[in-house]
Amino acid sequence: MSLFQYDFMLRALVGALIIGLAAPALGIYLVQRRLTLIGDGIGHVALTGVGAGLLLNRSPVLVAVVVATIGAVTIELIRARGRTSGDLALALLFYGGIAGGVLLVGLSDSTSSNLNAYLFGALTTTSRTDLVTIAVLGAVVLVAMVGLRPALFAICHDEEYARVSGLPVRELNLLLAVITAVTVTIAMRAVGVLLISALMVVPVAAAQQVTRGFHSTMTMAMALGLFSAGTGVWVAATANTAPGASIVVLAIGLFLVVTLVAALLRAVRRRRVDGGSAPVAEPHEVVLHR
Repeated sequence: MSLFQYDFMLRALVGALIIGLAAPALGIYLVQRRLTLIGDGIGHVALTGVGAGLLLNRSPVLVAVVVATIGAVTIELIRARGRTSGDLALALLFYGGIAGGVLLVGLSDSTSSNLNAYLFGALTTTSRTDLVTIAVLGAVVLVAMVGLRPALFAICHDEEYARVSGLPVRELNLLLAVITAVTVTIAMRAVGVLLISALMVVPVAAAQQVTRGFHSTMTMAMALGLFSAGTGVWVAATANTAPGASIVVLAIGLFLVVTLVAALLRAVRRRRVDGGSAPVAEPHEVVLHR
C-alpha cells in the first residue's frame, strides 16, 4: 500500500517538487555572484519572522516572508553602498536572525518542536494553506528567474557593463534580494533554514560539471533539483527518515556522481586527443553565456 494515497504525503510531494524546481532557478544567479551563503543568512532572518508570527498568532510563513524581505533588501543596500564588508553583513544576518528567532519563539506559547520544524523542515505537516502559499510564491520565483534571465545574467556576470548598457542595476539587485527572501521562506517547509542553501547551490554545482552555457546549466540544475526533491520525499516515506535531510543528502549524492562521471569523461577525452597531451577545457572554466 503506497503512502502517497494519503493527502499529507501528496501535499509534501507537491510542495517539495515546487521548491526543488524554484530553488536552483534562483541559486544559479547566487552562484554566479559568489553569494552561495546568502541563503543561510536570510534563512536565519526568516526564523525571526517565524518567531514573530508565532508570538502574534499570525501565519509564520507570511510573517517570515515580510521579515526576510526586509532583511534581504537591507543587506543589499548595505552591500551596494560599500559601508561594510559582505562577510560582516552576512555575520549580522546569521547571528542576529537566529538569536531573534529563538528569543521570540521563547516568548510565545509555542514549544521547541515548532522551532525545530523550521530549523530542520517539516514537509509532512504541510497544510492546504501552506501548499497554496508555496505554489503561488514558487510560481512568482520561476516566472521572475526565467523571464528576466538575460537582465539578471548581465548584472551577475558584469555589473558595470550592465549599468553602461542601460539596465536598472539597482532595481534588479533589489528584485534578486526579494526573490531570494521569498525562496528561502517557502523552502523552510521542505528542508529547514539550516539546509536551505544546499538546495539552491548543490544542483547548480552539479550541473556546472557537465554543462557550459548558462541556459543549459540552469535547465539541468532545475531538473536535478526536481529529481532530488521528488526522490527525497519517496526515500523519506519509504525509509521513515526526515524529508529535508533526505532531499539534501540525495542532492549531494547526485553532485558526487555527476562529478565522478564528468571526471571520467574528461580523462577519456584526454587520452583520445594526442595521447592525453592536449589540454581540454573544464566545463566550469568556460564563461557562461546566455
